Amino acid sequence: MSQTVLLAEDDRAIRHALERALTLEGYEVTAVADGVEALAQAHKTPPDVLVLDVMMPGIDGLQVCRVLRAEGDRTPILMLTALVETADRIAGLDAGADDYVVKPFDVEEVFARLRALLRRTSPDAAGSSGDAPARDPQLPERQIEAAGIRMDLQARRVWRGPRELELTRTEFELLELLVRNSGIVLDHSTIYDRIWGYDFGPGSKNLAVYVGYLRRKLDEPDAPQLIHTVRGVGYVLRED
Repeated sequence: MSQTVLLAEDDRAIRHALERALTLEGYEVTAVADGVEALAQAHKTPPDVLVLDVMMPGIDGLQVCRVLRAEGDRTPILMLTALVETADRIAGLDAGADDYVVKPFDVEEVFARLRALLRRTSPDAAGSSGDAPARDPQLPERQIEAAGIRMDLQARRVWRGPRELELTRTEFELLELLVRNSGIVLDHSTIYDRIWGYDFGPGSKNLAVYVGYLRRKLDEPDAPQLIHTVRGVGYVLRED
């Protein structure tokens, strides 16, 4: 059975082109022109994944995202944005989006992002990131822990010490990968492959944006930083 995509894009040419490309890729696509239609369609027939343009008249993609998340809808959301500043991308993550693609985009990149989002929401996705789970034998099997971080994989909850963190789906998956490989330097290509299923190359800033945002949520005053940059290589989770 085909996976369903709800596409909201006000630019007619982009909407039609992306709808056709997604259909040819095997998705069942419902395409709408604005945020009002997107919300109505999402409520009527919930899709497997949403693709939302950020800049739409009336209700924009960020507002659609906020409404759905406030309703408890956890359907994965991919944002399309012409806004290239990091602050603009962070606004999308704050709204509850799981990932974003910057216009103009390569349609193959959109396909890769969708595959990654849908793979993470599949029934067998739990516990698939990383090779060697770093489990404390005293913890239930569904939990992993490292460097003061505890993650409940089934409930998708995470704590640093006593403080619970609110993470997006992509942030959660990235942190899970780092926790499972605590103390091991993961290179950029490995992280891209495990989280997005696609290596976007050395020019992409996608990973740096997510790491920076995850640090903002993890870091605490007078506490050691947990995610460290190894220049030219990648990232590692460890307590100094």
